[in-house]
Amino acid sequence: MVPGSVPAVSLARRCSRTPCGRPAVQTLTYVYADQTAVLGPLATYAEPHAYDLCAEHSERLSAPRGWEVLRLSSDVRPRGPSNDDLLALADAVREAGRPLPSSRPAPTEETGRETTRRGHLRVLSTD
Repeated sequence: MVPGSVPAVSLARRCSRTPCGRPAVQTLTYVYADQTAVLGPLATYAEPHAYDLCAEHSERLSAPRGWEVLRLSSDVRPRGPSNDDLLALADAVREAGRPLPSSRPAPTEETGRETTRRGHLRVLSTD
């Protein structure tokens, strides 16, 4: 590291276990009143009383004697864009590339009730 520079910060969430640096795939929370440890899908954001775990540590998780581990079903594989996402993106690009129709009716012809305009907004009569 160059003196006076700031180290790079990774925005990816990592496993909460101290020596582990693998990416987190599940979140562990505790319900103390029920003596239950709940292991579920990775939370949308990091919370102070929840622990993000990698695939290895989430598989090996055990709870204290007398506690129950509730494992919510989740897919722990790293997620990338799905085929549906890619097809939607391709459709959006195709749609954006199409030429605009040459004869577009004026807004007054569409509704017949426009009274005035303010910028991009139309004021319509209530008749």
